[in-house]
Amino acid sequence: MNQLPVIDTAFDVRSDAGGRDPDQHSPTLRRYHQLLWSKPLPSGALLTLDASRPGEYLHHRSDLGEFFLASDTIIHTFASWIRMADIIAQVDAEDRAAFHRIGRTIGGTIVFPGNRIDGKPTINGARGMHPRIRDRFDLTLECIRRHYEGAPSPLAETLLRYADFFRLFEDFRGYVDFFFLQDLVSDDYSAVEFFTPFDNFTTPALPGILAAYEHYRAQTVGFVQARNGRIADSLELPS
Repeated sequence: MNQLPVIDTAFDVRSDAGGRDPDQHSPTLRRYHQLLWSKPLPSGALLTLDASRPGEYLHHRSDLGEFFLASDTIIHTFASWIRMADIIAQVDAEDRAAFHRIGRTIGGTIVFPGNRIDGKPTINGARGMHPRIRDRFDLTLECIRRHYEGAPSPLAETLLRYADFFRLFEDFRGYVDFFFLQDLVSDDYSAVEFFTPFDNFTTPALPGILAAYEHYRAQTVGFVQARNGRIADSLELPS
């Protein structure tokens, strides 16, 4: 098998962002998103993403609709969160750096609609602000799973505003497969595999003790490693 040399899953997207937010300023991350997600949808229709429009991250317009997509970091160390400071201080500096590094590879990012509707928060903004989500992607994915089922969740109102985007993938399985998220769901796609114990959004989103944080870190690192592997495998062609 010969792997196409277009995406390096070990690339740290902070390295070409000029010290700014890689989700907005890393040209490599933007190119990787364009390459990865410009592909057939479950319906067979092609989603093509344009990265050339000034002031826009990625854009698509066709009979499918018009979509303005933006990058979002989906793996968070919580190192900058004040309420997590005492726990983070107990983590070895090398482990903290390694966690940051893998979270800034392509496997630690995704795209969501980046346009505001009626002046309300985007998915990225809403999931960061909601106290029961706290930017956790596993919890966000559970909200997305429930969206496809028409079930309530902390992000239900926000996701409904972008229903046309989620409709592109037809169902939860289609969404998961499109974005290489299989390692975060059960084999039959009926449940999300959470990074920490979960009880219908009643358990705290932030780990409250060092042991819980270490478990969260191990689970998230494992997920990103597995997702990077799936991304790399998708780029292989028969020799």
